[in-house]
Amino acid sequence: MLQRPRRNRKSEAIRQMVQETHVSAANLIFPLFIIDGNNQKSEVASMPGIYRHSVDNLLREVESCLKLGLNAFDLFPNIDESLKDKYATESYRDGSLYLRAISEVKKNFPEACVITDVAMDPYSSDGHDGIVENGEILNDETLEVLGKMALAHAQAGADIIAPSDMMDGRVGYIRNVLDDNGFTGVSIMSYTAKYASAFYGPFRDALNSAPKFGDKKSYQMNPANQREALIEADLDEAEGADFLMVKPALPYLDVIKLLKDNTELPIAAYNVSGEYAMIKAAIQKGWLNEQRAITEVLTSIRRAGATAILTYHAKEVLENKWL
Repeated sequence: MLQRPRRNRKSEAIRQMVQETHVSAANLIFPLFIIDGNNQKSEVASMPGIYRHSVDNLLREVESCLKLGLNAFDLFPNIDESLKDKYATESYRDGSLYLRAISEVKKNFPEACVITDVAMDPYSSDGHDGIVENGEILNDETLEVLGKMALAHAQAGADIIAPSDMMDGRVGYIRNVLDDNGFTGVSIMSYTAKYASAFYGPFRDALNSAPKFGDKKSYQMNPANQREALIEADLDEAEGADFLMVKPALPYLDVIKLLKDNTELPIAAYNVSGEYAMIKAAIQKGWLNEQRAITEVLTSIRRAGATAILTYHAKEVLENKWL
């Protein structure tokens, strides 16, 4: 045989030399959960090793991550039920927990890249990503709320706005609001292909943001569809998105690859809470090797075409020098 592919696998040095896909700290975004109070840190029961932080502890967590070379953070608020209403007004109220958290992180660590979540569900008494009337999610009326939220985040210091609501036209609406108010330099990372997935449960546990009725299938995408993601991607790109995101990651590696092959914009992928919880549960049972399983997951997402990976594994892989 003239061709023996195994020759390029015969030693660790050669295997590393010909390795096609690499994951580094620069590719990782760490989602962080925020709660009110002082010196508060509570573990998410369904996500071992992941915590909700009060703002003072959040700053300590960001500082420890920066020392590891982890520079990008996506913030998510756990809002007290008493502050929620039909129109999610707490999402843009001056002095709110979330806006204080953004401001404090940027004031203390201006080098950190702060990504903010734009969606009504953490603040909505209905638990949906849009205004609800007679059981229907209102698209166009919701855009005004999302625009106010995005502007408040930009004013607080956000580097990247990430609308996760899946309302039609929200990228263009937010881009216009930001530009009209002088925030032309604030980026938009659109949740372009966010599927109505079974893998969001632990996240909703962390934020107490589950819908109070029904489901999100009228606005999140059908898991059976692939090419529909191209329609969403074309619209988001035309409306001014700077990143296109696929969520979840592992069941949708084909969609990540599809978008990567059809746009010049960077692709982000969200390695979501349910994916994290499954891996951690199997590791705790002794069924998987922790380092190999986690690094293989991240490599697969990167190999599919993701430039940025939002993952709850971000800090641990750097702490343990697994990359």
